[in-house]
Amino acid sequence: MLLTDHFPPTMPAALEGRLTTRVPIEADVPAVVALVTADIRRHTPDGAADEAGMRSRMVGLKSWARREVVVVPTAADGSPSLDQPPVAWIAVEDRATGRTNVQFVLDQDCPERDALAAALLDWAVEVGGSFARARGVETTQLDADANELDTDRARLLEAAGYERVRTWLHMRRPVDPGELAELPAPREGTRVRQVHRHESGLPVAQDVRTVHRMLEESFADHFNSYRESFAEFVQRLIENPDEAGWDHWWIAEIDRDGTWLPAGGLVAAVVPATAARGEGTYLEYLGVHRSARGHGIAKALLNASLQDAAERGRTHVELEVDDDSPTGADGLYAAMGWATYERTRSWHSSAPTHPSRLLEPPTA
Repeated sequence: MLLTDHFPPTMPAALEGRLTTRVPIEADVPAVVALVTADIRRHTPDGAADEAGMRSRMVGLKSWARREVVVVPTAADGSPSLDQPPVAWIAVEDRATGRTNVQFVLDQDCPERDALAAALLDWAVEVGGSFARARGVETTQLDADANELDTDRARLLEAAGYERVRTWLHMRRPVDPGELAELPAPREGTRVRQVHRHESGLPVAQDVRTVHRMLEESFADHFNSYRESFAEFVQRLIENPDEAGWDHWWIAEIDRDGTWLPAGGLVAAVVPATAARGEGTYLEYLGVHRSARGHGIAKALLNASLQDAAERGRTHVELEVDDDSPTGADGLYAAMGWATYERTRSWHSSAPTHPSRLLEPPTA
């Protein structure tokens, strides 16, 4: 079994012989989940990492789009330990053409923490450059996120050359079953429906393509918009076969001369219950096609999600929105009862393409 990346991070000199890296294995998942959960709880006391999602990223289908390593103690024979838990983890995801996501976590008490973080983020530049080469572009944008209260992560990213570029509002609205009768119907000439599904439960292909097209074309004028091909969109769905709740997908349509045409799309997911609140709904994507703006499409989709949440006995609906949305979406959400409960920030850097390291002559 291959346990080391072909071109692994270079460990700081002070850690040579003490810590090393290898690719994740199944046994690493609980330890990394614990690291991520501890990191989250420094700013969100009841927060927790999703173990199923982390397992998919580390050793499941999602891992195929990533290069990642865990940092572990060095065994007596100089190899990476298989018995001791990781003290750090970094994953670099080939998200789309010109777009690379970076996720990382380090134990707060690990030795030479700042130097280790710098080494891992340097490795992300190396990996991003290999993704850029494979995509046929000169550079790729490196994207990382940090909670507004997480000054430690912000410090590490800034030290590695990342620039803070945007703030995102995380908003929550309570759901009262009694308001079901009060939710307004869509405007005349518009309607909202769930995606059509086969008897198997899987969605009709045409509706999957419609949702993809609505999301792609709705966000073309938004900050940091990038093209995601239909094949990439579908691959992400395949990576989450148990999470794709097709009964949480909606399409808005508008009547144009007697023909109902797609005007917007909404993709949602379940928010697991916590000790502080019950089960909720999370609105992952809500897009209104640019040609249909001004017809109440967004409100109709939002009301559909609220009605669905109330019918399921959910306690709240959550979403995320750009603090500087060109469509003023944050104002709409606030007017409809959503309130901000936390903020996160996007940090960007870049990685230039480079020739394949496999083609480099061996060192003497």
